[in-house]
Amino acid sequence: MTWTVKIRDDVKFTDGVPLTAKDVAFTFNKAANGTSGMDLSMLNSATALDNTTVQFKLNDPQSTFIYKLMGLGIVPEHAYNNETYGQQPIGSGPYKLVQWDKGQQVILERNDEYYGKKPYFKKITILFMKSDAAFAAAKAGQVDIAEIPDSYANQTVNGMKSISLDSIDARGISFPMLADTGEKTDDNYTIGNNVTSDTAIRKALNIGIDRQALINGALNGQGSKEFTGVDRLPFGNKAAIFKDGNTTGASEILDAGGWKDTDNDGILEKNKTKAEFTLVYPSDDQTRQALAVSVAEQAQKLGIKINVEGKSWDEIDALAYSTPIVWGYGSIDPTDVYLRYYSVRSGSGEWSKYNNVIFYNNSEVDKNLRKAMTTFNNSSNNYWKAAAWDGTTGYSEKGNATWLWMATLKYVYIMIDDLDIGTPGLQPHGSDIFNNIYDWKRIENQTS
Repeated sequence: MTWTVKIRDDVKFTDGVPLTAKDVAFTFNKAANGTSGMDLSMLNSATALDNTTVQFKLNDPQSTFIYKLMGLGIVPEHAYNNETYGQQPIGSGPYKLVQWDKGQQVILERNDEYYGKKPYFKKITILFMKSDAAFAAAKAGQVDIAEIPDSYANQTVNGMKSISLDSIDARGISFPMLADTGEKTDDNYTIGNNVTSDTAIRKALNIGIDRQALINGALNGQGSKEFTGVDRLPFGNKAAIFKDGNTTGASEILDAGGWKDTDNDGILEKNKTKAEFTLVYPSDDQTRQALAVSVAEQAQKLGIKINVEGKSWDEIDALAYSTPIVWGYGSIDPTDVYLRYYSVRSGSGEWSKYNNVIFYNNSEVDKNLRKAMTTFNNSSNNYWKAAAWDGTTGYSEKGNATWLWMATLKYVYIMIDDLDIGTPGLQPHGSDIFNNIYDWKRIENQTS
């Protein structure tokens, strides 16, 4: 419940003012009381005990609080203005912002006061482009490196090379677990789905869908199979992985579950309910659209009709409790797992719209998630794993089959031949190509 943290004494903000424990405490207190993009609902207070010591008081013991310390950027108390800071940020990292043309570009210059390893590049210009435009700019010699769509992964450009970076960024489909009984959220959004609430539907799709076919088609081969959403992470449970592409087994599950095609229209039904539902993806995401369409094509062979629709995020927020959605997740912080499956998190608090949107409720899973959250040693990973599958139950396909996890993405980049970006780490959700910017350099005496 109490975390005491020592910080470095040699850090300066880019305006030259030293960064102290007061700035750390200010940042966390401010973020906990606002919308920081991070769930800090467990934080009661942060206090600077001296210039290099911060004490955090929690209202709930959380082993994953360590990731909050790593993930929140520290802002300067002396220069923070809530109205202007987002457009004129002052940080303490290896680069500082010198120009921002909204919607077009941002220009960063090296921070020579930085306490860590100095980057090779003195200036970085980041252009804001859609993937297609970025690829065109790369071909035209206008950029040194660009993230490109996976559909372009096999294309060649003179003077440039392409790389595929492994990630922990998984794509999965949420399955509302409750039947639609007319219940609404506090925001008057419908809860429940009469098709996905049936275990046979969820299990059949999980084992019947051929994930490698999805990857080969929708992702142009740029990905790997995903079964639990966290397969690649230390808290992923290999015992929860199963054989997919098993259409015979899927059909047997559906038949045993009472789903029959009695009118020979190609769609199964049960108690006059058709095995048909809508699957929604963010309308501006081509990758999720491709995955959704591919899943629908495969599901049709099982007698399940999936209607694919692209929606805005505002629309998705309203539909998430009653409609399967294609989501993306990828973090080394297992808090994501906790928020996704812990029953008490359903519709609760500031972060409710993305907490356990399926209204999953399994007391054994809850017990394991709480043990994982409150165990402060390496054995916590055993509890995270048990939440997926403990040999009897869990959120994975072997248990309640709560989600249909499909693939973990690869991020594809094209870059000029004389650029060496070292070995970037596993990419998180949204990618972070700059996570090893200290290692980037030009290759000297490059010959073409």
